[in-house]
Amino acid sequence: MEFLDREPELERLSALTARSGGGLAVLYGRRRIGKTRILLEWARQAGGLYTVADESAPGVQRRYFARSVAARLPGFADVVYEDWGALLTRLAHDARAAGWRGPVIFDELPYLVSASRELPSVLQRWIDHDAKRAELVVAVAGSSQRMMQGLVLSADAPLYGRAHELLEILPLDPAWLRSAFTTARSVELVEIFAAWGGVPRYWELAADVEGDVVQRVDRLVLDPLGPLHREPDRLLHEEIPSALEGRPVLDAIGAGAHRVSEIAGRIGRPATSMARPLKRLVEMGLARREIPFGEPPRSSRRALYKIDDPFVRLWFRIIAPNRAQLTSATPDGRLRLLSRGWGGLVAEAWEDLCRLRLPRTTVSGAKAWGPALRWWRGGMPEWDVISESEDGKRILLGEAKWSAQAFTKTKLERASRALTSKPMPSLPARFERHEVVRALFVPTVASGISIPDGVVIVTADDLLAGAPPGRPLRTAGVPGPRG
Repeated sequence: MEFLDREPELERLSALTARSGGGLAVLYGRRRIGKTRILLEWARQAGGLYTVADESAPGVQRRYFARSVAARLPGFADVVYEDWGALLTRLAHDARAAGWRGPVIFDELPYLVSASRELPSVLQRWIDHDAKRAELVVAVAGSSQRMMQGLVLSADAPLYGRAHELLEILPLDPAWLRSAFTTARSVELVEIFAAWGGVPRYWELAADVEGDVVQRVDRLVLDPLGPLHREPDRLLHEEIPSALEGRPVLDAIGAGAHRVSEIAGRIGRPATSMARPLKRLVEMGLARREIPFGEPPRSSRRALYKIDDPFVRLWFRIIAPNRAQLTSATPDGRLRLLSRGWGGLVAEAWEDLCRLRLPRTTVSGAKAWGPALRWWRGGMPEWDVISESEDGKRILLGEAKWSAQAFTKTKLERASRALTSKPMPSLPARFERHEVVRALFVPTVASGISIPDGVVIVTADDLLAGAPPGRPLRTAGVPGPRG
């Protein structure tokens, strides 16, 4: 798959390369998210040196590193380096003598630190002195959120405050699905998002498999021989330190427990012990803490925990509870298991996509909407999408309805009547004077259908054609042929 997006990250890294005096870049983010691809592209463009660590012994790690450096600085691997201090000092000396400023990229730094606990302090001194004198551009990257926090992000971390660029690499914006899957219709793009989320590695694997979305899911995930059949277990195990304590928490959330007390009850632990594993899963991008729109994030007592990544959600909804059956099931049997939960998974992913893309889509003349959230309270009707316009004058109240088939006139009118008659949510007083925009989010509508009075229609075409970050926006809510 071609290199997609990441222009803002590459622009910042390129600016660092051009900066006089060198500097440090730090990249972090969950596994499979594309950090290595960004670093390789940057190294290619800048004539840099990319190295990646493994879990070997320190001496072997240094030998491999020296061999990589020798491709840029001949003769560097002719010496046996007894410690990292000697290796890094020689690196800065030779680079300065050759007039080469990097970038020098240390990918998967946590593996090096696990084997050499002194390395963070050594790197700190080297960056402050030798690398600075050589005006080297240095980058470190890692997937382990806990380890990167301890190395760079915490106030007491050895490299804290030294990074000129600190980049968290996030999932690809769903608007890039059109570029990756060029022949897919809008409805199929939503289903692709439900299966793979915004993780580029999963997009690559799916693009290489023939068939529709569910056939690709079967081949890659449901089949016990598929490369992603045990993917979440690997994600948890490969964290440093291991995050396997989060596995039963994800099992509980996947089975429908969303409140802390419910999750704790499912796994037989006191609710007071759940803060650490939940925080770890949130840091890893696997879970999210969800609060109703309009409530303070820190003090809200109605917080729910959801599996944030669509692929991981699919795995814990379908694979985890059916592992034994999948081991011996036929392809048809596997697809029947998937069919039991597939509709609900796509509907949930459609809601996520509506909230995620709304701030990048013009709706009802408002060119910029703030973050979109759900709303719920007691026995009152829930709202799927609520957002305030950035000018503070409008409030959008939206319902997300999923159907793989285009909404007909009858179906659209029925959904619109339900939306206009739905009671207002109980929001803080400051929203009382806002103009209310009621929006119905549906994947596609049949051609030639006019918009019902009092309702704005937003389709998958509107959301996915709304430009990725940094691009012009298009207006949503215009009726016409869809999908």
